[in-house]
Amino acid sequence: MSLLSVRDLTKHFGGLAAVSNVSMEIDENELVGIIGPNGAGKTTFFNLITGVYEPSEGTIELATAEGVKTLNGMKPDKINGYGIARTFQNIRLFKEQSVLENVLVAMHREQGNSVISSLLRTSAHYETEERLRKEAMALLDIFDLAAVANEKARNLAYGQQRRLEIVRALATNPTVLFLDEPAAGMNPNETADLTALIAQVREQFNLTVVLIEHDMSLVMKICQKIYVLEYGRLIAQGTPAEIQKNPDVIKAYLGGEL
Repeated sequence: MSLLSVRDLTKHFGGLAAVSNVSMEIDENELVGIIGPNGAGKTTFFNLITGVYEPSEGTIELATAEGVKTLNGMKPDKINGYGIARTFQNIRLFKEQSVLENVLVAMHREQGNSVISSLLRTSAHYETEERLRKEAMALLDIFDLAAVANEKARNLAYGQQRRLEIVRALATNPTVLFLDEPAAGMNPNETADLTALIAQVREQFNLTVVLIEHDMSLVMKICQKIYVLEYGRLIAQGTPAEIQKNPDVIKAYLGGEL
């Protein structure tokens, strides 16, 4: 069975079907791209998978260590607990907290200490705090953010804030990482660095990565499989080479070459 199986997923907003009968099979350690024109339903699809919206129809199933879980109707925090993490199109950091604090907040599930231990500040509490701090710093180092660990998040450059949001998602120890336009607003050099980093993180953390992205050079370079949405419907799927030659995809992009 696939790691993540989506069957006939549909979401209605009033009389509008923002996502209509979309099915996908995403395998372990796969790097998948979801593309399509503006308004194609890509972010709505992410919101359905991660519990922001509840599907009108269809099923979402995730293979976990505890067996297959149906995610329909689950709250975002519970879905995250089963191993799905995401970033957002609009950056959502705790701007007044430090870079390190942003990551530590995401690690709260890993604390594992009892309430008494935390209240009494026992040695176990301090040992856990120190372990999580080291793990957080190690993640920041991978993303070249360790040097600004004590800076407030709002003081970071835009590209750094984008990377911090990915670090915070990784800090929840996911098996599937959803990235919503991770290269948005980045210059070509930042995009190139991010492309290499996403591929590195996938291998290093044995992750499945699913990304929405308008930068076709990024998508075509690193994705193994691509799904194309238009007006909420799935119009094509395949390898980057297959997608580039697909007439329905070319038409969806106003007849231009990808």
